[in-house]
Amino acid sequence: MAEVCVIGAGSSGIAACQVLQARGIDFDCYEVGSEIGGNWRYLNDNGMSSAYRSLHINTSTRQMRYASFPMPAELPAYPDHFQIARYFDDFVDHFGLRDKIAFRTEVTSVVPEDGVYDVTIRERDGVERTLRYRSVIVANGHHWDPRVPEFPGEFAGERQHSHYYRTFEPYVGKRVVVLGIGNSACDIAVELSRVADKTFMAMRRSAHVLPKFLFGIPTDHLTTSPLARGPLWLQRLSLRAMLALTRGDVTRYGLPKPDHKVLAAHPTVSDDILTRVGHGDVTVKPNIARFDGDAVVFADGSREEVDAVIYCTGYRITFPFLADDLFNAADNEVALYHRVVPPGQPGLYFLGLVQPLGAIMPLAEAQAHWIADLIEGTAALPPPAEMNRGDPRYRERMRRRYVASKRHTIEVDFQEYLADLKRLHRMLPSSKLTGTGS
Repeated sequence: MAEVCVIGAGSSGIAACQVLQARGIDFDCYEVGSEIGGNWRYLNDNGMSSAYRSLHINTSTRQMRYASFPMPAELPAYPDHFQIARYFDDFVDHFGLRDKIAFRTEVTSVVPEDGVYDVTIRERDGVERTLRYRSVIVANGHHWDPRVPEFPGEFAGERQHSHYYRTFEPYVGKRVVVLGIGNSACDIAVELSRVADKTFMAMRRSAHVLPKFLFGIPTDHLTTSPLARGPLWLQRLSLRAMLALTRGDVTRYGLPKPDHKVLAAHPTVSDDILTRVGHGDVTVKPNIARFDGDAVVFADGSREEVDAVIYCTGYRITFPFLADDLFNAADNEVALYHRVVPPGQPGLYFLGLVQPLGAIMPLAEAQAHWIADLIEGTAALPPPAEMNRGDPRYRERMRRRYVASKRHTIEVDFQEYLADLKRLHRMLPSSKLTGTGS
């Protein structure tokens, strides 16, 4: 019986593989696609990548890198997905992990049995077999099962989730509604505004739009600055002042006034959307109310004839290989101790199931070290009842902090959460902390 099963070879899964190998812990990693990189592998044949051709990262290289493997110095501050996928390839090859990953192999079920887990896999030839593991690390990502809203009426045009958007060519000369105000919505609306006949951007609520650079410095460097260690009111005051100085009020460009405070929602990062709105190249609309043939009717009663609607409306958190009675993420709510461990399911761990104000890779790497500690027995978990008590308190604090949205159910603050993971290492020699740095 092998020690650990790792599900997925995306950015979190390969971090788990590196940590487990460094600790001498036996593992198998299963990846349904032909290559590593997950969401960052453009046209990934696992069907789970939401990367579009023009995508660049919204977290800078300094924030996104693994502590165990620096990014090349020659990379720009915000690389594109091809460069990020190459970095992941280099990471896997540097640590000699590729031979430990079974590609084109899908995990179809994980079933607890007598204190261990029966993992059923479907191999590339379609043959299924079941193997037994002491522990399972779920690292299949949470940006692959699109959440599509329902609106009344019939629509004669094309409707598509941003998960399937790849290039602008299908929309040249068309009238398009982009629904949302997150990062993908802004990227797609900006791109289409240069080729479409008309681009509308509809939204339930507005957003505070952060630039990628503040005073010539990548904005996300603030997440590891002394400012990020201060109280929330000071962080908000400082960031609001910097945005006022560098960008001004978003309503002056044509966006509605946000109904929430700065840092009360996952940040929307764009250097271009305010300019395109201000130029009139993107027309802002309220939320869609209904469809009417070849037209979209918006919440303010206005009506526009359009050819296509692109939903930039996020994702459902789903695990098709886990039965609901083993783990359930209804309404994107997940009950996990320190965002990793489901109470009452010893040996089952979730890696990278967080949405940070900052980059996910260093956090997944730090989570992997704590998981390795638990597997080795150098760290221990409290009783399930104690773990259960902690999660509602955390979720209530997040509800008070962020606007109500399925987008924020797994939100964490980078510095606070990384410090929490480091605290969980405090019983270990300092040499084992090197993989948790920022």
